[in-house]
Formats: sequence, C-alpha cells, structure tokens
Amino acid sequence: MAVCNVCFRHCDIPEGKMGFCGVRACRDGNIFPDNYGRITSLALDPIEKKPLRRFHPGSYILSAGSYGCNLRCPFCQNYEISWSEQAYRMRSRAKEIMPDELAGIAESCRKDGNIGVAFTYNEPLISYEYVRDTAWLLHEKGMAVVLVSNGMASKEVLSELAGSVDAMNIDLKGFTDRYYRDVLKGDRRMVMEFIEDAVKMCHVELTTLIVPGENDSENEIRELAGWIAGLTNADGNVIGRSIPLHISRFFPRFHMRDRGPTPVAQVYRLAEAAREMLEYVYTGNC
Repeated sequence: MAVCNVCFRHCDIPEGKMGFCGVRACRDGNIFPDNYGRITSLALDPIEKKPLRRFHPGSYILSAGSYGCNLRCPFCQNYEISWSEQAYRMRSRAKEIMPDELAGIAESCRKDGNIGVAFTYNEPLISYEYVRDTAWLLHEKGMAVVLVSNGMASKEVLSELAGSVDAMNIDLKGFTDRYYRDVLKGDRRMVMEFIEDAVKMCHVELTTLIVPGENDSENEIRELAGWIAGLTNADGNVIGRSIPLHISRFFPRFHMRDRGPTPVAQVYRLAEAAREMLEYVYTGNC
C-alpha cells in the first residue's frame, strides 16, 4: 500500500489497485501511472482549439490523450476516456506510444504546421511522468509542450514539470467551494494554488465553462476575474490583467441533461463583466 500525492485526495492505494482517477496504481509499494504511454486519441488540431489564443496563433499542434481523470464533471464531453468506470475499459484499446515515438510523430508533422504536442482530452497530470519524459525529447527537437489541464494537482507535480512546459490552458471551472466540492468532486483551493504557480512558469490561459444555475452569476464571474487580475509572475510583478480568460457556453450532455444550453446573450454579458478587469476575454461555443 502507498499514498499518491498527485492531488488533494492523497489516495491510499492497496497493492495491485488504483486510486480515484483510475490511473495511479500501486505496484511493489510504489505509485506509478498505469496509463504511461497508452494513447487513446491523437489528432493534429489548430492551437486555438485547446483553447490558446495568444500562444503561436495560427499554428497546429499534435494533441495526445490517454484515459482517466481526478474530477467527475457530470457534463464531461470526454467521459468515455475520463471517467474511471468507462476509462479503464479503454486500457486494452489504447495504443502504446512511448515518449520517443510520440516525439518522432510530432516532428514528422512539422511539414503540416505542427509546433509540438498538447497533452489533452483526458487529465494529463495524473500521468505527469509521461508528460515530463516526452517533454524533454520534444524540447531537444525545438518543439513546444502544451498542457490542457483541470489544474487539480500538487505543487510537487508542478515542480516535476518546471522547465518542461511552454503553455497551459487550465480550467478554472467556477469560483465557489460548493461547486467544486459538490458538483465536480474537486478542490477549488488546489486549482487556485496550481494556477498561482503555473503563471510563474509558462504562458497560461484559463477557461471557465458557464453552467446554468451553477456558476453563471455576474457576481461570481467578477470575483473570478478579480482574482485572476491580481496574479503575479516569478518576479512578483502583477500580470493578471493580461492573462487570457475563455468563457465557454455549456451544452447538456452525459449526466447533466436537466437544463438547456447557456443562453448566448448570457455568455456575452459575463464576458463583458470579466473585461472590466481583464484585457483578453474570449467567448467559446457560441
């Protein structure tokens, strides 16, 4: 039995079993990612799809995903590979692509405008070792490394990736502990601390999905934007106003079909409220 320190759960994992995420496993008393090198999704995407609007705009990036996640968002669009009940079934269907092979595939796509690899689709930080090992090889080839993450990971994990990641899009899914705890099964404070450290390491953009009846008030979006505006870089200078925020429209899916899509007018209204404090606010899914 061993304790996993990736996120706030600190799962105490028995020998031969897995933690909440369906990926971190215990073998010979050590924790390792069972999905290391197991890829379920691979596609060349526009960088704006991550979404990243202010990092190499107009370029493409090879997007790679595995399986498993340490959140349980009831509206997850990738639940087949993210929710552990479904995700572990993907293990036998995943293709083994070790770091050197993935770096080679990324390099071969340079002719198509590819600038690197984005670890995305499921939560990449539950297998941060694979991200780290691949990132070194990509940097040797002069290619970029991008993370699309829920940000629910420890400072220890982030420190393992120091110097390895060039850009992140991090979900800041709401700004109340109730929403994170009761709806997402996560921890808002851990995500906020992760963001505070990430902006000191690399280019960061943030995404908030607006879910009707959950995180859709102007007061909440103003509190969220105000917190972002106060973020500082490694030198202690306030840089938060220039951190891009993507405000996205919700559509009913998976376990959350009890409400309609977010009204487009409301997304635009919340974006305007955020622009009172932030320079770069983008709307998505509208």
